[in-house]
Amino acid sequence: MLFVQKPGIKSLICAMALGALSAQVLAADPPKDPTVKKSDAGICHDASSSSYGNTKKFTPFNSLDECVKSGGKLPAGKTMPVVEVVKKSESGICHDKTSASYEQTKKFTEFKSVDECLKSGGKLPKK
Repeated sequence: MLFVQKPGIKSLICAMALGALSAQVLAADPPKDPTVKKSDAGICHDASSSSYGNTKKFTPFNSLDECVKSGGKLPAGKTMPVVEVVKKSESGICHDKTSASYEQTKKFTEFKSVDECLKSGGKLPKK
């Protein structure tokens, strides 16, 4: 004789909960790739590297500079990008590469952008 058990309320609740959980997992955003991946071989790949997408085992970094400073190497033929420095002079003026006084400004605080320099209390040069 074959017995067939009818699903009870517990089975129904478990099935509904499992379905809801599965829907949440599927709807979650996929993990975001890091800006730079340092491969197991110690090579730093950013999104412009042809090996970036193929690199599956890696240590994530926020920048190439950070990766290289950790002991990583750049891929063959790749060089570090040139980072423009904004100089905030002792008098509080923010000079970027287009400023007439950029090269003459020797004592300064370094910033990554004019906006950062201005937010620190700096001002633009007079024209």
